[in-house]
Amino acid sequence: MTDLFAAAAEAQLRAQAPLAARLRPRTIDDVVGQDQLVGVGKPLRRLVEQDRLTSAIFWGPPGTGKTTLALAIAGTTKRAFEQLSAVTAGVKDVREVIERARQRLGEHGRGTILFLDEIHRFSKAQQDALLPAVEDGTLTLIGATTENPFFEVNPPLRSRSTLFRLEPLDRPAIEALIERGLEAEGTTASPEAVEHLADRAGGDGRQVLTSLEVASALATPGPITLEHVTAALGTSALRYGRDDHYDVVSAFIKSLRGSDPQATIHYLARMLEAGEDAKFIARRMIIFASEDVGMADPQALVVAVAAAHALEHVGLPEAQLNLSQAAIHLATAPKSNRAALAIWNAREDVRNGAVGEVPAHLRDAHYQGARSLGHGTGYEYPHDHPDGWVDQQYLPAEQSEKRYYEPSEHGAEAEVATRMSRRSRSAGSGQDRTRSIES
Repeated sequence: MTDLFAAAAEAQLRAQAPLAARLRPRTIDDVVGQDQLVGVGKPLRRLVEQDRLTSAIFWGPPGTGKTTLALAIAGTTKRAFEQLSAVTAGVKDVREVIERARQRLGEHGRGTILFLDEIHRFSKAQQDALLPAVEDGTLTLIGATTENPFFEVNPPLRSRSTLFRLEPLDRPAIEALIERGLEAEGTTASPEAVEHLADRAGGDGRQVLTSLEVASALATPGPITLEHVTAALGTSALRYGRDDHYDVVSAFIKSLRGSDPQATIHYLARMLEAGEDAKFIARRMIIFASEDVGMADPQALVVAVAAAHALEHVGLPEAQLNLSQAAIHLATAPKSNRAALAIWNAREDVRNGAVGEVPAHLRDAHYQGARSLGHGTGYEYPHDHPDGWVDQQYLPAEQSEKRYYEPSEHGAEAEVATRMSRRSRSAGSGQDRTRSIES
């Protein structure tokens, strides 16, 4: 009777479970996405099908299927399957699992897989408690983490585990999940609603199913419309497909380059409202600061990097203020691409074989015998001169006439141009005096 009530309670809980939990696959064949791991002939699938999976770490962003994969393995393997969450479990729980695994192995010859979710939440001591059982084969550990395991998982445990990197779900996988979700909910959705859900998924399968479940509840008893999806997501249905991504990013960069702060902020707002990855925006601004502003305003790079750091520290929505400030600074800054042209042209020369020998007076003279080779001989130390600068040859002789960096007259770079010109004239007059003395 107790078993009957327990089974009924379990069935009721399963029926009331969130959509993402109800759709979790029972076998490896039911998994959506991560084809690089579970596709036909791929490594994880082969290990699971042969029931030869050794300890593993599943690493990837939220909603990419780490728990899903573990439960699919549970439905495929002949081994016992135990599950713990590092958020609530402690060393005592781990030891109890190990004891059951030893008993199971001794009495029935049956192995045990322990799935430990959020393994990065375990302290070093808690992770060390697992090590002996993993080493001697009592347990096969599957750890799941959103954090870099090279930082968050103890080296001895990590070295005994195979690392599987899960990627954000691609568009076809997200659309397949939506289709399954609609079938499970017993409803339909308009093409616009499905497209908007997929656009805003961000590779997170759990999030898209949660949003779909909320939209279904709002739409009951009718089909899901764009309005229901918009309400479920809590954001406006801004059109932002793949083409829009490239177009808006392009317009953002070109508005920065064109020194138009109004358009710059407009496109920044569109990207943020559409759910564009804020880290991507910050990276583009850091690149822009050197490529398009450069030495015309050296502080631009500092501002862009500071905005990226602020994003890491405070996150959105607050970091929109930092991104806005940086974008306005870059848009209104004087522009110069001379620093970018310098490295592009220099690298092209080097690729084409224009290298030459390092002048002898610039070569390393710190090792024994270097002076006898002429290394360092004749080198003049700039700090010994009143101006902190001395005219001497730095480029290889073959490239001595090359001019990779030619400053513009824009912003702070005009001062650089003046300084370089003054030094060039000084070097020229020095050469004239030398020729006069020799004559």
